[in-house]
Amino acid sequence: MAQVSDQPGGLRWTSLIGAGLHARVAGRAKKLRNHAHWTANTAYIQRAQLRSLLDQAKDTAFGREYGFASVLKASDREIAAEYRKAVPAREYVAFLPYVKRMVEDAEPDVLWPGLVKQFCQTSGTTAGDKRIPISDAMMASNKKASFDIFAHALNWGVSIPRLLGGKALFLGGSSELDRQDNGILVGDLSGIATQQIRWPLTAIYSPGSEIALMSHWPSKLDAMAKLTSQQDIRMISGMPSWTVALMEKVLALTGKSRIDEVWPNLTLFTHGGVRYDPFEPTVRRLFTGGERDIPVRLELYPASEGFIAIQDEYQQPGMRLNADHGIYYEFIPLEEIGKADAPAFCADEAEPGQRYVVVMSTCAGLWRYVIGDVVVFESVPNRIGWGGGTGPARLRIVGRHKLFINAFGENLIVENIETAVAHAARQAGVEVGEFTASPVYPGDGVRSGLQLAVEVGGGADMARFALAFDAKLQSEVVDYRVKRTDSLGMAPPIVTPLEPGAIHRWMEGRGKLGGQNKVPRCANHREFMDALAGPVGASPAAANRP
Repeated sequence: MAQVSDQPGGLRWTSLIGAGLHARVAGRAKKLRNHAHWTANTAYIQRAQLRSLLDQAKDTAFGREYGFASVLKASDREIAAEYRKAVPAREYVAFLPYVKRMVEDAEPDVLWPGLVKQFCQTSGTTAGDKRIPISDAMMASNKKASFDIFAHALNWGVSIPRLLGGKALFLGGSSELDRQDNGILVGDLSGIATQQIRWPLTAIYSPGSEIALMSHWPSKLDAMAKLTSQQDIRMISGMPSWTVALMEKVLALTGKSRIDEVWPNLTLFTHGGVRYDPFEPTVRRLFTGGERDIPVRLELYPASEGFIAIQDEYQQPGMRLNADHGIYYEFIPLEEIGKADAPAFCADEAEPGQRYVVVMSTCAGLWRYVIGDVVVFESVPNRIGWGGGTGPARLRIVGRHKLFINAFGENLIVENIETAVAHAARQAGVEVGEFTASPVYPGDGVRSGLQLAVEVGGGADMARFALAFDAKLQSEVVDYRVKRTDSLGMAPPIVTPLEPGAIHRWMEGRGKLGGQNKVPRCANHREFMDALAGPVGASPAAANRP
């Protein structure tokens, strides 16, 4: 039997929860590790998902408008092609009129059958704030994905009873929901998911509903650190940046030098949303003084629109597509995105190594929705009716199809950077030339943050510029403001002045000056920034932090 939590007030039967979950996921774990099954059958499974979705929604306003009933007459081999002919691939803005009817008028049978009562509000990197429908069917899909997390962990040798013999910590957003006069709930996905936590899972869930409801992240992390420093944390689920921030607070609070001295039974860390690689050295240092990482790390590919994929091979970067979770996927080649006649491919039609933009049709009523993530397949399943597959539909995220910065969940796009630079130039009374922005990754005494390299004349008040730049970004982008609150998730931005013409000279040296070549206003990597300004630790740039 698993080791039982002995915290004050703890329930000595918590190991029974883990035993019950083990029994529930054991069969699923066996199926998930049958790679031959997924290689051979993903094509059929995905088309069956599509047929089921169309059948359920054929009498909705959207389904009637786009002729779902006619598409359903196609054979299994042809249904995907007929669906593409009937429904264009589109981004969130195309769904706004439908979502408005669902949220503001509480109208049923619009995008999905019945009344959708919950909507996830999220900051989009390309379309501003979104309200994503969360149907009961989508909640069931997300629940299935959560069970698959434990099934994969079980396949990697994790003892589920022992894992859940202590506390499972979830570093989500605010759980507070806004209930409108018409009864519709709008809020963070964490709040929607927290509603599903029932006894006996409340016995192992941390930090509990009271702290989860807090929206001020500095106070929330303080409360979380105080609570968890006294708990037997065995599993953490959250973004790497917030996990690091919490670990640092716990160590400061306890006076310990390593997290494994505070949480000796910490076994599983599930994470997603941003690349883990830049955070690995920091996590290793905090966990064991650099000796090793958390024993088992499992990468997730969650989205507000649906849970897309889960890492299924130990210490391998690919994540397996959740092919049987009530969502149908297509993939548009990156170079074709935005074209009216852009080709789209099922998972079995994709090619390894090709960059694709993810398109989703969900059990909450988003149809051929362009989520914007760019992925590359590590392996692809057999095509329908014949072989040729290289494995299960396994992919990895390589970016977004539009310029952005989202290293720590800050969700900045080009327009945000341009607006803030213009504002800061006015406030500081300086003239600026070309500029570019990138993340600052933590390490060697440098904290997570944002760096802007900007061409300015001599004598500019860069400290004032940096303050105005930061303030404007915080006023424009909610996610950035959250990360910058009390400098907890991100340090103040570094503003590096460049002499006029420096960026153009750099572009000329790369053979990218003139014609259709544009200055990269922002990038979610440091290739451009390091070439222009050098690594952060090797330059005096930090002096220009406000």
